[in-house]
Amino acid sequence: MKMLAAVLHETPSTLSVEEVEISNPGPREVRVKISASGLCHTDWETMHGYQPQKLPAVIGHEGAGIVESVGKEVTLVKEGDHVICSWSPNCGLCFYCDQGQPILCEPMSKIRSAGVMYDGTPRISLNNKPVYHYSIVSSHAEYAVIPEQGAVPIRNDFPLDKASLLGCAVMTGYGGAIYAGKIKPEDSVFIIGCGAVGLSAIQGARLAGASLIIAVDINDKKLKLAKSMGATHIINSLNQNPAEFTKDLTSGRGADCVIEAAGQNITIQQSLESSRPGARVVILGKTPFGEKINFPFNLMMGEREIIRTSYGMSRPRIDFPKLADLYMTQKLILDTMISMRLKLENINHGFDELEKGNVARSLIIFD
Repeated sequence: MKMLAAVLHETPSTLSVEEVEISNPGPREVRVKISASGLCHTDWETMHGYQPQKLPAVIGHEGAGIVESVGKEVTLVKEGDHVICSWSPNCGLCFYCDQGQPILCEPMSKIRSAGVMYDGTPRISLNNKPVYHYSIVSSHAEYAVIPEQGAVPIRNDFPLDKASLLGCAVMTGYGGAIYAGKIKPEDSVFIIGCGAVGLSAIQGARLAGASLIIAVDINDKKLKLAKSMGATHIINSLNQNPAEFTKDLTSGRGADCVIEAAGQNITIQQSLESSRPGARVVILGKTPFGEKINFPFNLMMGEREIIRTSYGMSRPRIDFPKLADLYMTQKLILDTMISMRLKLENINHGFDELEKGNVARSLIIFD
């Protein structure tokens, strides 16, 4: 079947919207008609060569849509189901899955880096040559073939444009606060980086009952949005020292939980400086592949627990439906997180705005 897709041929480069061929789903695979796909900073990093990826590839990993067809032996979803695509479709049987760490699933990790499905081949082609998958999703396209474990059913009344946000940004930020951060009622929380992930962490902190939520960024528009999501205090770190501000509010100690969602050496250091002895420091942001980060030893003293997590220690098949319910009961804010809605042909403009820091999240909307 032919479809339009955003193809990355080389790095650094922009995307090329082209007509490609997508095959029928194989055994235990499903084909999803994509309704919306979010533009994530990880996509941008890949386009600029900061993340390894086998090319050419259809990128995108934050998508939602409707199951159009299913392959043999599929039992988890059926045609017509509304689903969120998960870039962590764990097998449930390997060493890490048995350890309760599905994000580290061994079979999934192998195929994700290779850009293929579990049988070792891709489902997309261009001029009879293979086009590789991105994070086992490839959602910047009209359709995606994914493992059935990666198609997580959600309630049909949950809008699919909002649903796409859960596939990466919201789950990562919320999970970073609730699961990795273990935020408790009345905790003090410091969150640096107010993009879609940071805004979701702010909401996780609010829902967990934190009494003090300090949001830090260098963009005043994003800080205003952070305030609407539940931040009790906002700081532009270009104008004010975030560690000093935080300590002034916490009797000189620092925050109980610190969440880093910007992925820069300076923001990682500011996170450590703003944490109290005994704090949990959760690093969600991602520096370019291979770049070294600095952990000043004096800032690691005091029994601090430093955690790095890619998906907020989440379990998508359990957590996506929970987040959908939180939105439908007006406890989770998603609408104002969407800064731009674009057609596929305008995807490079969306990434330009992301690079400039002008958006929380942009979505590609399909008919």
